[in-house]
Amino acid sequence: MTLRTALARTALALFGACASVTLPVAAADEDLLQAARPIAAGESPWLEELTWMEIRDRIAAGTDTVIIATGGIEENGPYLATGKHNLILEATCPAIAAALGNALCAPTVKFVPEGNINPPDGAMRYPGTIGLTAATYEALLTDIARSLQQSGFRHIVLIGDSGGNQAGMAKVAGALGERWAGSGTAIHFVREYYDPGWALTEDYTRATLGVRETRHDGYHDDIWVTAMMMVTDPAQVRYEERVAAGLASINGVPLAPLARTVALGRAMIDFRARYTADAIRRTIAGHD
Repeated sequence: MTLRTALARTALALFGACASVTLPVAAADEDLLQAARPIAAGESPWLEELTWMEIRDRIAAGTDTVIIATGGIEENGPYLATGKHNLILEATCPAIAAALGNALCAPTVKFVPEGNINPPDGAMRYPGTIGLTAATYEALLTDIARSLQQSGFRHIVLIGDSGGNQAGMAKVAGALGERWAGSGTAIHFVREYYDPGWALTEDYTRATLGVRETRHDGYHDDIWVTAMMMVTDPAQVRYEERVAAGLASINGVPLAPLARTVALGRAMIDFRARYTADAIRRTIAGHD
């Protein structure tokens, strides 16, 4: 017998011995799932910033709703970072969750359909844009929603900050809604966040906040997206660089002073969050 053969037989014998031992894995897992938190709970509206124990306890205490928000990575003119929609959602999703009072935000879905990849069209013609096919996008949303159902959420809400996101969310919500009928979990596509939410936020900015664009600079950019992005991070609209270059305005609206534009963006977000929270409540009430 060669040394290699002897080692192989020894390994097989050890594997067989281990395979014959039954470990109480399920019981151990169940004990862990029921274990008390060893420390005080952290606070965050974002699922990814909470421990599984904190999420479990939030659900047990009545947090039955989770928001899946879709953004994008796309061309947005010479001043705005490609993650424009994600930056806006970083501010709006927590505001919506706070307005609801019983909701958390899933991690933002940053990759969405952006046009044909090859040959490219639309935003895909610009460096840095990342696009998904419709099938990939819908599969991603489906698996995220199914995971959150497994976690114990009763209401899963889909919202999108970009027009190209809407059809896929509606399709996934329709398919899972049928599959989950009678399961105790419902999925809701709340189109109102985007349409008419964007237009109503623009109307509110003009009529109530007294801010109105006076021209169009020709970019994929406006005072609404710029101000809401600045709530999360003014660097992502290149605020300091624009001030230095004498270009700190968009469509005739000045961006300086910084504090004033951030306050403007916060007012826009608060309005949009209240409107969306009301739409979510109506959607859930209609289902129940």
